[in-house]
Amino acid sequence: MKKDLGSLPAIFPMPVLLIATYDENKKVDVMNAAWGQICDLDKLVLFLGDDRKTVKNIGVSKAFSVSLVNKDHVAEADYYGIASGNRVSDKFERTGLTAKESSRVNAPLIEELPLAMECELIKFVEDDDMGLVVVGKIVNVIADESVLDEKGKVDAKKLGALTFDQFQNRYYGVGEEVAKAWNAGLKYNKK
Repeated sequence: MKKDLGSLPAIFPMPVLLIATYDENKKVDVMNAAWGQICDLDKLVLFLGDDRKTVKNIGVSKAFSVSLVNKDHVAEADYYGIASGNRVSDKFERTGLTAKESSRVNAPLIEELPLAMECELIKFVEDDDMGLVVVGKIVNVIADESVLDEKGKVDAKKLGALTFDQFQNRYYGVGEEVAKAWNAGLKYNKK
């Protein structure tokens, strides 16, 4: 028997994305965001509140990085979602993580995280229904060799990216392969 739950955000899994930016003084700020998605082969969108320090920083620097988080850094990622850069000036420093400047865009990369997308701002889209949408061009993806397979591609099992569960407010790790994409459904072509 199914039960009505009402209107709620029922997409699972949601990514755990850490968005890193510089302010006008090159100070690092990082926020945790689950409402983001790839929207083309070289573009992504983030749905953010326009009052976020991260949004202001992106407007200033015209760039940002988006990192995927693994289970080793769940506490730091969670903190970046708890603390506001508008109220906590040393938010990044409190976690003890380290940042280095991207060589491709005007944004920091978090050294300890296994994978990051280096992005340039394409545009902000303000919409009454969606809020503020940040559209970015993925200039480069940088990955730690520890998460690559023998062919140099990212291995999801090695990456162990976190997902966010909006139902129970929990984080889960990804890694179990269930089927091969563009293959599991081929049996229906035979009918």
